[in-house]
Order: sequence, then C-alpha cells, then structure tokens
Amino acid sequence: MTAIKVLLVDDDPLVRAGLSLMLGGAEDIEIAGQAGDGCEVLALVDRLAPDVVLMDIRMPTVDGLTATELLRARAGAPEVILLTTFHADEQVLRALRAGAAGFVLKDTQPAEIVDAVRKVAAGVPVLSPTVTRQLISRVAGDDSRQDRSRRARERLEVLGEREREVAVAVGRGKSNADIAADLYMSVATVKTHVSRVLAKLELNNRVQIALLTHDAGWLLDDE
Repeated sequence: MTAIKVLLVDDDPLVRAGLSLMLGGAEDIEIAGQAGDGCEVLALVDRLAPDVVLMDIRMPTVDGLTATELLRARAGAPEVILLTTFHADEQVLRALRAGAAGFVLKDTQPAEIVDAVRKVAAGVPVLSPTVTRQLISRVAGDDSRQDRSRRARERLEVLGEREREVAVAVGRGKSNADIAADLYMSVATVKTHVSRVLAKLELNNRVQIALLTHDAGWLLDDE
C-alpha cells in the first residue's frame, strides 16, 4: 500500500508538531514535509510532490487562502485541506472556489482529521452535505452577486439537460446513490455525469459544483 504523502503548513510549530504526531501515527500516511508559511508551499510541493496539503488559513506572510489559489491554479496540484479556528464564512468560501477540497476546524478530533486526509486523497471532499449547504447559504449578498450569478449561468450553459439535473442534485448535497434513485439511473452513470460536469466546467470537486449552481440561482427552491 502506498502511503498518502502530506505537507503540513502552519506558522505555529506546536500545531505542526501535534499534527505530525497525529498523522504520522497512521500506517497509511507519511509526513512529506512541513512549512511555516504559505510562501514556502509552491517550492515544497515541487520538491516533495505531496498528495495532500494540510494548511492553516491565517499565516503572516502568505496566508492559506492565497497559497491555495496559487497552488490550485497549477496543473497536477495536490489536494488542499484548510485548517481554521472559525466556522463557515466568506474566507472559507473563497478557498473552496479556488479548489480546496474542504476544511477542518483545529479542535476537530484527531481521528476525524486523519479520516479527512484519507477522504481527500481518495478524491472525496471533506464537507458533509449539511456543511456544504451552510457554506453556500453564507455567500455574501453584495453588489457583486448579480455579476457572479450572470457569470455562473454563462458557464453552466455548456451542460446538457441530464448533466444539469445531476449538477443541481450535487448542489443540494445529495450522494451519488441518492441522485441515482431520484433520476432513475445507475450509480455508475451518475459518476460519469459528475465527471463530465467537472471536466466541462473545469472544476476540481463537488463543492465547487454546489457553489456554482448556487451562484446561478439553480438552488433557489432550497433557500
């Protein structure tokens, strides 16, 4: 079994030491390296090729949000999980739009953080449907909302009818099994549609599909 390589990024050495001890105790996880600031991330990713970057949002020079945007804009970038001391807000939404696979609170139980790393490495976002819905409901209703909605609708025009139905279901936080039951298709077919939606929209994960469908106003019946 190939171990999941993790890069730890946090400006607090005690937090890094705790995470290293916690994750390093799992047989299927390897701590590839550590960094104290987001400015070190790109170079370390190039050198260490981690599968997952576990990174604090708040750091003094380059914060986790900026580092995530820079990293996920590159081809073949590793998945990113953000560490935070606060719950859903616009900063977390910004990170998810940039392609982060999710976030965990720093007071999360150790076993849950280990499980989050495993899920993200397997391509599964670490946000539950409930958390996803809480996040998208917090999108700021500022002057940019109308422009964001228009841009979202324009991007979604490339989807076929069935792909749109699947995208809406993903936006509502439904699992592949639930989507299959609702739309009378196999789970394998749902997975194929989700993959096509991600490819056509040039997105990284299901959370970004949810945010985009929310921006477009496709989930208004839920609000």
